[in-house]
Amino acid sequence: MSSFEGLFSLVARTVGQPAADWLERHVEVPQGLHTFAWNETALHRAWLAEALNLCLLHKLVEAVPAGRQYVDEQVEQGRKVVFDHGAIRTVDWPENGELPRGRQAFVRLLEPLGFTDVRTYPLTKLNMTGWAYRQQDLPEDIAQFFVSELHPGRFSETFQSAVTRVVSSSRDPLHAQHLSILQRLRLTRHCSLQEAGELLPALYQAFDRQHGVVQHSDYQQLLSESAEMAWIATEGNSFNHLTDRVADLEAVVAEQNRIERPMKATIEVSTSGRVMQTAYRACTVKRGLIDADGRLQEHQVPGSFVEFIQRKTDPDTGRIDLNFDSSNAQGIFKMTESK
Repeated sequence: MSSFEGLFSLVARTVGQPAADWLERHVEVPQGLHTFAWNETALHRAWLAEALNLCLLHKLVEAVPAGRQYVDEQVEQGRKVVFDHGAIRTVDWPENGELPRGRQAFVRLLEPLGFTDVRTYPLTKLNMTGWAYRQQDLPEDIAQFFVSELHPGRFSETFQSAVTRVVSSSRDPLHAQHLSILQRLRLTRHCSLQEAGELLPALYQAFDRQHGVVQHSDYQQLLSESAEMAWIATEGNSFNHLTDRVADLEAVVAEQNRIERPMKATIEVSTSGRVMQTAYRACTVKRGLIDADGRLQEHQVPGSFVEFIQRKTDPDTGRIDLNFDSSNAQGIFKMTESK
């Protein structure tokens, strides 16, 4: 079995063979992975990092119909998408059920896969902070994670009480055997293929909603002060968005507007001028909320979305600028505000 065949076989164990086949046809896989031999007894962490990213990309496009359609159209035009980064939201709160507080729930799995916190981004307008986690073995090629924390301590006591009721029921999808494999990866950068096959589904499940069904009154309270926390209440730690790295963002925007996709009105440009981003507006999903009579009622709320990014070369390094921008991020976050 070739190394890329092995990669997609590993992916298929978590998302199924049809999804793995779709990903192989539609998503650019870093050729640099060949630097690390495919060894079933000592599989390098870079392979597992890429496998997780592929699984999460598929999960998001399944949840965002316009995103699936966009990716399919790119292949029809002879191009595979280039997965630049995915974003998740966490809550910086001590009463977080079984989960570690805030981003620590993800630091414990990202760092063993070779991701390192390279920069902090204050998201002051949102009472949040963002961190960029970059994979150190193939930093330009393996998609980054933009992990944000919302800080309930900066909101009202009523808001904080609602946060506690929402997230205190969180369950931990990572069990002792998964944490043991992650510790081995942290220490040696390798695990066996059998261990990778056991670990990957648990990592995949970590990017989901871990808490229970939310009271409608709590959702409304959260929404009144933070659209971002209201989104977390219904979507949890799911990918908020994934991003396709494109060569000409203005051309992409023009084409998406021409075919009347639900695009953001403007392009966000970083302070450096080298990073440009825009996005689809978030899709609408149906989620059950418990009403005052204890009945589960469906409501339409914002889901996830697809973002587009163009990264220019940093003249100081001669390499593409992999940084983010606080202003850009806060503009992109508005895509999930309730209408």
